[in-house]
Amino acid sequence: MDEITAFGDILTGDALAVLRTLPDQSVQCCVTSPPYWGLRDYGVPGQIGLEATPREYVAALLPIFHEVHRVLRADGTLWLNLGDSYIGYHGNKMAHGSAAPSDKNGYRENMRPTSVGADGLKNKDMAGIPWRVAFALQDAGWYLRCDCIWAKPNPMPESVRDRPTRAHEYLFLFSKSERYYYDHEAVREPAVASNKHDYTGQGGYQPPGQPTHKGNRTRAVKRHSVRPGVDTKGGNQGRGEITYPPYTRSRRSVWSVATHPFPDAHFATFPPALIRPCVLAGCPAGGVVLDPFFGAGTVGVVCVEGARRYLGIELNPDYVAMASDRIAEAEMKAQAPKQASLLQLERAI
Repeated sequence: MDEITAFGDILTGDALAVLRTLPDQSVQCCVTSPPYWGLRDYGVPGQIGLEATPREYVAALLPIFHEVHRVLRADGTLWLNLGDSYIGYHGNKMAHGSAAPSDKNGYRENMRPTSVGADGLKNKDMAGIPWRVAFALQDAGWYLRCDCIWAKPNPMPESVRDRPTRAHEYLFLFSKSERYYYDHEAVREPAVASNKHDYTGQGGYQPPGQPTHKGNRTRAVKRHSVRPGVDTKGGNQGRGEITYPPYTRSRRSVWSVATHPFPDAHFATFPPALIRPCVLAGCPAGGVVLDPFFGAGTVGVVCVEGARRYLGIELNPDYVAMASDRIAEAEMKAQAPKQASLLQLERAI
């Protein structure tokens, strides 16, 4: 593989074949969403998702993520989004929960009905694809660190009357090693209540609405002992407050993100708001983020906006062209402030 350009690169080809050409430990993070099982035909030979059974689908993904494991740095992470499907389900449904296109839009989903009896599954059974893949990757040596829930405020309506409407997908966090890069400060989220907590001069700590937790009577909370960005205000009576940056908290594992249609794509795309925390937490500025199922290139767009580099792999040349156009626009926006600064400098000289 040649050196990655300033912003990143897209490699056209089969994910497994291209991954095998990449050097060991060459990327910091992987953020991706493989084609979902049994949901649509992308019209490209060699595509993932048309396997006859869930077991075959998992078996097709394992070699790909074995290569992802190899090319990740020792402190790297994998963020994997997967949706589920139902056995015997007939109809039109797009990945990432977007409403299915209709004939009036000029195209229709090519969704293959899933087989009753596949891997012992019955008609109307949920296939359980996300957890099948997650446990298979765990068995293969990945550390399964978190199952983030992507909660959709605007899920696709369903006509079923014998179960709740599906309004979530999974976003799994895996790591290659026990200790890994995760910038929790970069992905703090708004807090609902005040983040101001009392402490006592004897080292005690009092969360809101709870009794004081007694501490060592000889140790007071000192300003230099609190991480940067935290405000401490002591008092003459040995009491004070610890205040984190206004109304933020550590990111929780349920993410409410609306689906985000991309009009130029005849398939659903990642919402940028869903993957931005993955990129910010999983990769430092200047690092490389891999997406072996690049699609319309949303991972690349988010990387450019966040001063990270991207490495995308995509089987369909039409999607490569689409992603290239989107990313080129993002690159122009990213360069605009620098060009404006240079222009101001030239005028000053």
